[in-house]
Parts: sequence; C-alpha cells; structure tokens
Amino acid sequence: MTALNPRVNHSQSRAASVSSRLKDELAGSDSVSNPTNLGVAPSVSASLLALGMKNLGQVYRNLAVPALVEHALRRGEGQLSNSGALCVETGKYTGRSPKDRFIVNDPTVSAEVDWNQHNVPISEATFERLYQRALTYVAGRDLYVFDGYAGADPNYRFGVRVINEFAFQNLFAHQLFLRPSAPELQQHRPDFTVIALPGLQGNPELDGLHSEAFIILHLSKRIVLIGGSRYAGEIKKSVFSLLNYHMTKRGVLPMHSAANVGDKGDTALFFGLSGTGKTSLSVDGERRLIGDDEHGWSDDGIFNFEGGCYAKTIHLSQQHEPQIWSALTFGALLENVILDPVTRVPDYDNGQLTENTRAAYPLEHIPNCERSGVGAHPQTIIFLTADAFGVLPPIARLTTAQAMYHFLSGYTSKLAGTERGITTPQATFSACFGQCFFPLSPVVYAEMLGQRLQQHPQTRVFLINTGWSGGGYGVGNRIAIDYTRAMVAAALNGELEQVSYQPHPIFKVLVPTSVPGVPSHVLDPKQTWSDPAAYDQQAIALARSFTKNFAQFTTVSPEIAAAAPNSDA
Repeated sequence: MTALNPRVNHSQSRAASVSSRLKDELAGSDSVSNPTNLGVAPSVSASLLALGMKNLGQVYRNLAVPALVEHALRRGEGQLSNSGALCVETGKYTGRSPKDRFIVNDPTVSAEVDWNQHNVPISEATFERLYQRALTYVAGRDLYVFDGYAGADPNYRFGVRVINEFAFQNLFAHQLFLRPSAPELQQHRPDFTVIALPGLQGNPELDGLHSEAFIILHLSKRIVLIGGSRYAGEIKKSVFSLLNYHMTKRGVLPMHSAANVGDKGDTALFFGLSGTGKTSLSVDGERRLIGDDEHGWSDDGIFNFEGGCYAKTIHLSQQHEPQIWSALTFGALLENVILDPVTRVPDYDNGQLTENTRAAYPLEHIPNCERSGVGAHPQTIIFLTADAFGVLPPIARLTTAQAMYHFLSGYTSKLAGTERGITTPQATFSACFGQCFFPLSPVVYAEMLGQRLQQHPQTRVFLINTGWSGGGYGVGNRIAIDYTRAMVAAALNGELEQVSYQPHPIFKVLVPTSVPGVPSHVLDPKQTWSDPAAYDQQAIALARSFTKNFAQFTTVSPEIAAAAPNSDA
C-alpha cells in the first residue's frame, strides 16, 4: 500500500499514486481473462473452497469485457444495441427491493447498527440456512468471479470480490468497481465478498422473508448474499452499505454523492437520492468527472468508491446529456431499455418495462473524467432535492447550521421506478440523502460532515431543487435542466459570491436575487404559482413535515435545530 505524501499539491500526489494501476489496467485484465483458460487459478480455487463452494463447474475470473459479452450473448442473457452496448432485461425486479434487504443481527454489530425500516435485522441462523442453500445451488454451476477494489485512494481502499452466476452481472461488477492491474490481481485479497445468485429463490414461510428475493448483509463477516433478483443495482448498493459501515472505522466520511473537479483543481460534491440529477449534473463538459454516486471524504481529500457509473436512462437525450449518451457503446450494460427489434436502436423514452431504465459503464467512457478518482477537499457542496410540491426555491445558499439541518433531513421525493411499487413521486425524508444505504445512525455521519465543514470553512454549501416549479407534481412542470445547469455553474465558478440574497420567509434559506442564464422570476418559487395563497399553504405544510421529521434528532445543537423552517408562519 503506497503511503501518501503530505505535502503541497497533495491531490496531485494522490492522483499520481494510482496512475500505474490505470496504465496497465487493460494488461491486467488480459493476463487473466483468456477465454480459453477455463481452469480455476489455485488461489481462487482455495478461496472459493474456504467459502464452502465445492464441485463447481467452470470458474471464470476477471474475464475481459469482450469475453463477458460473448458469454452473455451465448447464454441468451441479452442482445447488443446498435451502438454495441449489451442490453438485458431483469424480469420482475427492475429496481432495488428495500423490503427484501436485511442485516445480520450478530453480537459484534448489534449495538452499532441503527435498526429501522431500512436496516431490518435477520438472525444468524437464517443467514446460515440461506448460505448453505446457496452452496448447494452453486455446485456443478459455472461461476464468474470479479476481483477488484472499492476506493480509489490506495490508503483507504477495500478489496472486493463479486461471484455471479450470470455473465452480464459480472460485466456490471467489472465496469462499476475499480479494476485491478496485473500485479494487483495476483496479490488480490478480498475484504468484501458478494455472492449474487438470481436463480436462488428464498422461501418466505420457511425463511421469514417478504418474498422470494433477499439481499442479506453480514457486516462482521463482510459477506453479501443476494438471491431472487437479477437487478444488478443490488450488488452496487450492497457494497456501498458495507463501505458506509467500515469506512467510518478509518475516519472516512462515506457519501452518497457525485463529484467533479475544475481546471484549477476546485472540487465539488453533489449529494442526492436516485433520480435527483447527481449523474446528469456532475457530468459537465467543462469539468472532469471524479465519480457519479459514491465517495469518501478523508483527511487527505475526497475519492471515488467506484470505477464506473450507473445512470438512469429514461428520457435520455443526446442534446441534454451528450457525454452519457456517447458512453453507451461496447462494454456498457443497458438494463430494461427497449430496443427496436429491427435496428436495435434504444428507445430511451419507452418505460414499458420500468421507468428505472439504467446504464452501467466504466468511468473511462466519459471523455472528460478524472482517471485517478481522487480530488482535493471540496470548495462547493450541492444538496440536490426533487421537490414534488414545487415550493422549494430552485437554488439557495445554506449556512453551516442549515447545511447540517438539511443533511439530516434529506428531503426529496421518491421518483417513479427507483424502487418497486413507486409509480408516482412521493415526498420522503432520507437522512444523509440516502439513509437506506447507511447502517449507522445518521447523526454519526452528520457529525463527521460537521467536522469536515469546520475544518474547511471556505467550503460553500447550496441547496438545489431539480423538482417542480409553478405547482406540485401534476400541476407544475419539472424545472428545466438548462436552468439547473446554469445555477450549478454559477455556484461552482463563484458568480454567486457577487450577488445579493433574500431569506425565504418560510424555509429561511438564502435565495439569490439573480443567476446568470436564469429568469429572475424562476428563482422565487412563489412567483411561478398562479395562486400565491395556495403556494403559502403548501409551503407551510411542507415546513411542518420538516419539523415533524426532525423531531427524531433530539441531540443536535440549538443552532442546528434553529435552522428549521417556519412551520408556524
């Protein structure tokens, strides 16, 4: 493990420390991915045996992308689009299934985990029963193994092993996690192991499950067992949850955020739940993308947890998202995207299977990416929310206390298709802008964020609403992405340092009176409503929802509590 050099231009040193891995990444894959080499490497065989996996069929470790695509096509798992992307259907499960996610309640973590509707306990005995069933299931089957890493900063990374029965899911792992160089692969030791077996179904009556699907995280054994669901996003988010537990032990704040960096090394973070625009807004032709979804903030700066992107593609257009559009070439994976049966052209406006159509692709498919995956401490932080009621301003600046309040609140709306059963937007509060992925109490992560903001007082924090304007969902319209991009650009380049602000009478946040490229009336949400009294009524109702939700946080400072909206206005 390479030690970091704590000197000036530290982020450049961190970037250089991973350059060798990036140089021979392809060589590393080729050296172990010859599709004619069907045997199991002794070290891999021994480690699989240690997991209890015996009498396996062929085991394919770290196959190259072309080989994985060939395997998927031969096995009938999908078909190629006209641009060369592998397109698959995931069946019944087209999004995450949060009701089927469990954490093993073993004594070593029981007192730490924030047990709630997201972190549902399951017994060690049930896990063992399903695990033994998984071992029986894999006997005689071909398996695909990906060995790589999570965490672009070598000082904080974890070794990740993903074991799949489907080639397309192994392609997903290959593109989403950090791919090892040849020397790294030879020395690879998995810290986390994910076993994804969509064909293995649970028995709700026997196993105490909610359906045939199950996603079980064993935090202390660092194992994830997935059955019954072909949705590849379960693999990604399960590893994220493991990181959100174990990274805190290393003093790293794990974040559900995107990140990019400007030419001057100015780094920005974008927090937000699925569908709020993290991927679209962080992919900026004038800034280098560090990552689109998961990052850590250490004493040394920020770093990507992943090596790829997982973008929503519903209504994707070349005009509005050209870099994502061009990334969907050979090696990319499309989930539940409808193809024209003759031309194989994807119809990104077709939500026949789900509104949660997805694309997975390596970061390098974005021309303007930061290949090192690391950056300096952020100069700008943006909290993204999709307000279904159309009452939050499209952009507002936050004080430190307001930043902590809104981080703990995590207000947004669940958008159609991101979870099973969600077909229209619903208001929700999700602490840390992703509470369902965080095993510990939100206060743990909030305190870590507060410490970072205190250590770096130059960091600016903004709240940007990518939701509705002129009325709530069904009445108003989604805020134009061009306006949102203009607001983001102004926040990043410092233009909003020169404008005046007005405090919102209900939400108290500081609303700029002008933003280049955005009509002034758009900045004041009340002006976009045809009925101002109806706006006030809805805004107060949302403010009261904030207050009700925040009542759970009884230990925060008076300053943070005072940042609450005026619910009695």
